[in-house]
Amino acid sequence: MPTYLIKGASVVGAAPTDLLIRDGVVVETGRGLDAAGALTVDADGLVALPGLVDLHTHLREPGREDAETVESGSRAAALGGYTAVFAMANTSPVADTAGVVEQVWRLGREAGLVDVQPIGAVTVGLAGEHLAELGAMASSAAGVRIFSDDGFCVADPRLMRRALEYVKAFDGIIAQHAEEPRLTEGAQMHEGEVSTRLGLTGWPAVAEEAIIARDVLLTEHVGSRLHVCHVSTAGSVEVLRQAKARGIRVTAEVTPHHLLLTDERAVSYDPVFKVNPPLRTAADVTALRTALVEGVIDVVATDHAPHGVEDKECEWAYARPGMLGLETALSIVLDVLGPQWDLIAERMSRSPARIAGLTGHGVDPAPGVPANLTLVDPAARRTVEPSELASRSRNTPYAGMALPGRIVATFLHGEPTVLDGKAVR
Repeated sequence: MPTYLIKGASVVGAAPTDLLIRDGVVVETGRGLDAAGALTVDADGLVALPGLVDLHTHLREPGREDAETVESGSRAAALGGYTAVFAMANTSPVADTAGVVEQVWRLGREAGLVDVQPIGAVTVGLAGEHLAELGAMASSAAGVRIFSDDGFCVADPRLMRRALEYVKAFDGIIAQHAEEPRLTEGAQMHEGEVSTRLGLTGWPAVAEEAIIARDVLLTEHVGSRLHVCHVSTAGSVEVLRQAKARGIRVTAEVTPHHLLLTDERAVSYDPVFKVNPPLRTAADVTALRTALVEGVIDVVATDHAPHGVEDKECEWAYARPGMLGLETALSIVLDVLGPQWDLIAERMSRSPARIAGLTGHGVDPAPGVPANLTLVDPAARRTVEPSELASRSRNTPYAGMALPGRIVATFLHGEPTVLDGKAVR
């Protein structure tokens, strides 16, 4: 394994320093370092962050390799500064057995671009009727610790309680897609003034908030761990704030698109803006941003959801919900928060790694730390061009937008996966 010398990087916004990487580990830091035979990376003006960790990625393989594969999604992740991603279970077949989660895990290892950690389904076939093989997936080679029916809510409270009780034995987590299905039947976008104007069936905020309120109480009763996926409303923030004040073991994530975009985007009827949960109001966006800064929301997670052309280039009502996110997430967060590098590192790396119990990730570059890191050029701006994305899909809501920041390099276990802004393989 080659030795790398990163020259003049600002580690999480601190004074510039050099980083010497050998055998997959940062072995030394300081100014003026030298190492015979080391490959030098000029990081003057760049910020070094711990490699980003995404708790919510859809890689589509097995089953929808036309939209994404583990390899193409991993490449997109590396180009976005990620060194680890958690792959959701709504594949075909569903990742509800040890065999399927091990398949995804091995495909990630073969790609070697990011550490791919499978998320197992909570229920068989995501059908919400019977618990999946949670224990078998946890004891498999993939070592699953997070379980989710994302795309569907575990709506049955008895089943949700059983799931929380089951994973408590091995300190697992149930990650809930909070949506009361009886309140969202036929929903096309956020229920509000815009949906009324457009004549589209609304998805009320209370459908999310009611499930979160129920689940935090179940979590408190069981003494287990709950993670709330893609929080999107101001009301949800208040439920989470109260739950955390009571010491309930709940964590939550917000997506980049819910931090930036509002339901006004639906005015165009462009299905690229159709997502679940839907884009909400400007007041919700403000509340989500505040909650992220305060720590009421713990994590930024992409909910990277690639879709084939036929699933997006159609009428709004028939379009599948979801947006790409891996290659633009850091830029969106930088645009929203500004250069608050410590906060960005916490919400996009340290906290998600800590929640998932992912060792070797989410640790600031320092002597003795595994060399999972990314180098960002904060001064750069780039215009999003869908055809240039590494994903097999093109459903980005940011096409044509000029966004701040550029990933210059990403290192996974001491080896570069991205150099000079390009994937090395």
